[in-house]
Amino acid sequence: MIEFSQKQQDLICAPYEHTLEVCEGSPRSGKTFAATARFALHVIASRDTNHLVVAYSAEQAYRLIFEGDGYGLNHIFRGSCRLSHDDEGAHLIVNCPNGTKKIYWKGGGKADSHKTITGMSLGSVYFCEINLLHMDMIQECFRRTYAARDRFHIADLNPPAPRHPVITDVFEIQDTKWTHWTCVDNPVLSGERLEEIRQACSKSPFLYKRDWLGERCIPEGVIYFMFDSNKHIWNYLPSNLAPVEMFFTGDGGTTDATSIGCYLVCDRAGMFTGRHDYILLRVGNWYYNRGDMAMSDQAKHIVGEFMPYMRSKYGMRESGIMIDPACKALRLEIDKLGVLTGKADNNGHDIKGTSKGLKVGIEMAQSMINDGRFYCIDDERYDVSPFLTEVGLYCVDKDGSPIDAYNHSMDEFRYASNYFLKQYSLWG
Repeated sequence: MIEFSQKQQDLICAPYEHTLEVCEGSPRSGKTFAATARFALHVIASRDTNHLVVAYSAEQAYRLIFEGDGYGLNHIFRGSCRLSHDDEGAHLIVNCPNGTKKIYWKGGGKADSHKTITGMSLGSVYFCEINLLHMDMIQECFRRTYAARDRFHIADLNPPAPRHPVITDVFEIQDTKWTHWTCVDNPVLSGERLEEIRQACSKSPFLYKRDWLGERCIPEGVIYFMFDSNKHIWNYLPSNLAPVEMFFTGDGGTTDATSIGCYLVCDRAGMFTGRHDYILLRVGNWYYNRGDMAMSDQAKHIVGEFMPYMRSKYGMRESGIMIDPACKALRLEIDKLGVLTGKADNNGHDIKGTSKGLKVGIEMAQSMINDGRFYCIDDERYDVSPFLTEVGLYCVDKDGSPIDAYNHSMDEFRYASNYFLKQYSLWG
C-alpha cells in the first residue's frame, strides 16, 4: 500500500485552479512522486485528448515520469494503457472513463527542441526539472495548450539560482501556485535517515541550503561568487564620487544575446585631494536575447536610444565603445551609424602564472570586486536584471574551466574590467 505524506495528499487532491503548479525543493523530497500522481488524475478527468511530459531528454522523461521507480504513469494506468507511436511521436495510450487519452514524451533541453511539438494541440504539460529545459521549449508548451478545454501545467525542480530565467520568465509571468518541499515531506525517509542526510548536508553551506532546506542559492562553481547584490548594487550615483570617464563595452552575435554596458570610472578620493582612488561603476545595460531583431535594428537601438540616454543622464561623452573582436556584425552595424567601435581587450595575450587568456581576465574581474572597486547602479530604464541573472549562473565545470553559457553580460563586464584595471594601472 502506498503511503502519502500530508503535503503529498494536499497537492494531489487540490482543485485545479491555476495555469501552472510548481513543486520546488530539495532532492528526495517526494515532490515528483506526488506531482506525477496529480498529473495522472488530471489526464483522467480532462476533456482533452493529447498531453505531454517534457524533460531534458526524451529518455529522462520516460524514466522519471512514466517508469518512476515503479510508481510512474505506466504503473498508475497498468491494465488500462499501452505504448504506441504515431506521426507526433512515442506516447502512452490510456483508456479513461471519458475517452482515450495520449500522453507523449519529449526532450526539451536543446535549442531546437520546440520544433518537435510545433503544430500539436495539448491539454496539459508536465515539465520535469523545468529549470533544465530550453526556454523556447517551455514557452512553446504554453502556446500548445492555448485551445485546451481543461488547460493545466505542472512542473518540478530542485532549487535553481535566485535569478534563474525560469523564475523571472515563467513562474513570475504565469498564474502560478508554488509549493516548497524538503526531505521531511517524504514519508519513505525514516527519522534516522533524515538525520543522516542533515548531518551530511551540514558539512557544506551550499548543500545545506539547497539539499536540506530546499532554498534557492548561488550554486557551487559560480565564478563571481563574491558579488553581493545587497552590497554591490546602488540605486543612484553617490555625491562624493567624481566621474572621470565614461565608456561602453559590448558582446553579441547573430545567434547570441547582445549586451552593451555603460561604465563610469569615478574617483572616490575627490578631484582636488592630490591623490586618486578609482572605482568602476556599471551604470546601464542594453540587453537583447529574443532572436527576432536584426543586428542592424539592434544597432539603431544602441546608438539611437541607449547611448544618448546615458550621455544625457551623466552629462558626459564616452571615450569609446569597445566590442568583442569576434562580434564583427555588431561592430559593422554600429560603425555604419557613425559611432566608430574599437576592439575590446578579450585577454587573448594575457598570461599570469599558470593562467592564460580568459582565466586571467576572470581573475582580474574577481580581484576588482574583492577590492571594492566595482559596483552597479540599477537604472530605472536600463536595469541590472540581466547582469544579476548571469552573475548567479556563470560557472566553471568540474575541471575548473568556464562554461560557455550565461556569459554575455559577463563577457561585456570582463572587457570593461580589463580596460579599467589596465588603463588606470591597477593590475600587474
